[in-house]
Parts: sequence; structure tokens; C-alpha cells
Amino acid sequence: MYVPIGANRLRTLDSYALVPERVRDAPPGFRQRLRFLGPGFILSASIVGSGELIATTRLGAEAGWVTLWVILVSCLVKVAVQLEFGRHAIYSGKTTMAALNALPGPRLGRANWSVWLWLLLMTIKLLQVGGIVGGTALVLAMVFPGAPLWLLCYSTAVVVSLIIFRGHYQPIEKIALVLIALFTVLTIICVVAVQSTPYAITGADLISGLSLQLPPHTVIIAIGAFGITGVGGDEIMAYNYWLQEKGYAAFAGRRDDSPEWAARARGWIRVMILDALLSMGVYTVMTAAFYLLGAAILHEQGLLPEGMALVETLSVMYTESLGPWAGALFTAGAFVVLFSTLFGALALWTRIFADAFAQIGWLDFHDLRQRRRAIGLIAWIVPIIWASLFLLVKLPARMVIIGGVAGTGILLIVVVAVVHFRYAEAPAVLRVSRGYDIALWMSITVIALVALYGSWQVFQ
Repeated sequence: MYVPIGANRLRTLDSYALVPERVRDAPPGFRQRLRFLGPGFILSASIVGSGELIATTRLGAEAGWVTLWVILVSCLVKVAVQLEFGRHAIYSGKTTMAALNALPGPRLGRANWSVWLWLLLMTIKLLQVGGIVGGTALVLAMVFPGAPLWLLCYSTAVVVSLIIFRGHYQPIEKIALVLIALFTVLTIICVVAVQSTPYAITGADLISGLSLQLPPHTVIIAIGAFGITGVGGDEIMAYNYWLQEKGYAAFAGRRDDSPEWAARARGWIRVMILDALLSMGVYTVMTAAFYLLGAAILHEQGLLPEGMALVETLSVMYTESLGPWAGALFTAGAFVVLFSTLFGALALWTRIFADAFAQIGWLDFHDLRQRRRAIGLIAWIVPIIWASLFLLVKLPARMVIIGGVAGTGILLIVVVAVVHFRYAEAPAVLRVSRGYDIALWMSITVIALVALYGSWQVFQ
């Protein structure tokens, strides 16, 4: 039967260890399952800054209403792949990089081709999060106009490092939930307020946004936005770590295909599905809201959020929807949105890079002391790189879009892995419905087509 677990007891066990002491039945009811939600909302915290505030509004500002469908498809279509990735984490107990390292195909040293390709693409993703650091620094420059930009950049990097370097899950989850709640309130306020302005959104606007058109001059921005709105490839990979640190895989126990194990695994998979779908609802609403603001206000005024004027341009969405007094509200909202992305991204990067380095052979990820040391070291090094890249390039919006294109490439790695998980590793005792498989293949097909079309556009 279901037995709640005390928080103090949970803290004494390694969340990645599949040990009998952690085995528990899944909560049976909806209200009890709500207590175990959280992994998807950490993903939402890492999504909102780059995807919503920058890439989404840039696409809306450039294309107007016509590409609203791109944003909606991006948010909705990738969740099936996320669920299959999460299912694999629960029934296998493997971390993301350990799972990739077990894929078929060529190897270089101890690591599979997918691990090396991921590392290559993540070097490009450094630019994306560097753009977020820069955006955060530009927001702070509005509060501290006399402070040097380099000081604000590196101060931001140091603060996020201080929060993350200890690597504990529970504080990360709690802070992410607070940031998401604040961001949701701010988004709703702006969308409601814009209806009382000359930029009010009409039904005809929304219908035109669902026409499946894609103007040629918006293709690259749309591909970049597809890669980082909703759950991107790196967020899908991150999901496994948060599921495991929340305890889903450990609660299901080590796989033995017995009826008891299958019942536990199915129960925790149901909890995961609820977590993923509720968080999808949150980030879809937020993403669509920011697209609407970008299309309604910035596009109508011919403004594009880019370069060092990024923050000032984005602030127009607040001042035009709420009034000139809303500058301070924008500053607070923009900081919450951008910092939540830095916070969520660094929490992920510390884990996934430590795991990748373990597959190469540099450390043992399942040695708790080695893992914590690696997480702490990465937590200090990576933000400094992000800040330095921004100060070198100083084009935050373009840095984010470039990272989004690389994110679409990471989605292809995810697709390859998911197909292998579904048809080569999934236990027969954990059958899925035909509807699940249809949704999964729709997700796979859309991701593959977007990636191939984007590659053709880039290299033609």
C-alpha cells in the first residue's frame, strides 16, 4: 500500500541509487499525486526566459500573427517524446547520459557517438545561455545605471553559482515553483491589460495565426524558437535527472519484470504523466501569451528586440499594455523570467555535464562524493563562460536564437534515443496504448521534419 516518506529519511539516501529502502507504491489518488509533482515545473523555470521572453517575442515581433501556430506546435508536440524519455528513466533507473551511452553505433573511447555529438552541440548552446546572462545584466543596468556591464554580468554569474553549487534538489524545486508562480501572474496581467489598449487582440488575429503559413524571412527564427520553446532537447534530457532526484525511479525499484515491480512502475509513470501534462499547460499558456504581446505590440510598432536595446524594446510590451508607470513592473518581471532560466539551466548543466564526463571516464557519477564535487566545480565554471561570451558578442537575442537552432539538433539525438527505448528496451509488462504510440510518432515526425527543413534552409 502507499506509505508517505518522511523528508528527513529521503535526504539520507542517494536519489540515484536503486536500493530496497526506497521502494514505495505510487500514491493512488489525484490529490496525493500532486504532492509528488515538481520535475516538470523545474523544466518550466528553465524554459521561460530564453523561450518566452526573448525567442517567442522576437518571432512575434518579426512575423506578426502568422506564426502563432509554430509556437503552439512547439509547446504541444514534444511532450510525447518527453514522456517516453521519462518512462525509460523510471523503468531502467539510468541517467540520461548513461542511457545515451548504451545506444547502438560507433564509439570514441568509452563514449557513444551520441554523447560526443551532444557535447559538440552544447558548446553552441553556451551562446544561448550567455545571451540570457546578458539580458539579465541589461535588466540590472536599468536598476543600477552607473554600474559597469561587465560587473553586472559577472555578479549575475556568481549569484546563480552560489545558489546551485551545492546541488541539492529540494531548494531547486521550491525556488523554481516560486519563480513560475510570479511569472504566470505577470504574464496574465499583461495579456488582460492589452485588451484595453489600441493593440487589443481580436479573433481574426488568432485565426490568422493558425493558418500554417511560414514566411521565408522568419524560417531561421522559427526553427530557433521551435528548439527552445516548450521542452527543448536539453530540457527533455534534463527531465530524467529531476525524475530521479524526486525519487520516481528509486520508488519503482530495480527492474525485475515481476507483477509487483510492474504495478509500482506503472503507478509512478502515471504520476510522471500528470507532472508533465500540468507543466505543459503552464508553459504553453505563458509562451502563447508572450507571443501575443510580441505580435500585438512590437510587430505593430515595427520594433525588433535585439542587440543592446533588447531590454528597452521588450519593456514596450509592459508600458503599452499597462501604462508608462509599468517600467518598474517590467524590470521585476524581466528579472524573474531571465533569472529563472539561468537558475534552471545551471541546475541542469551541472548534472548533465557531470554525467557526460562520467561516460567519458573522468569520474564515477554514482559515487556521491565525486558527483557533488563535479557539480560544484561545474556550477562555478560554466556561468563565468556564459558571462564572458556575452561580453564578447553582445547580441543577446541572436545568441539565444543560435542556441535554439543547436537545440533542434539535440532534439534529433533525443528522437533517435526514444525510438531505441520504445522498441528495444521497453519492458513488455509496461504496455502502452495505441493512442500513446500515435502521439509519440506524431512528435517524432514533426521534430524530424523541422530539423531537416531547418538544416536545408541553413545550408542551401
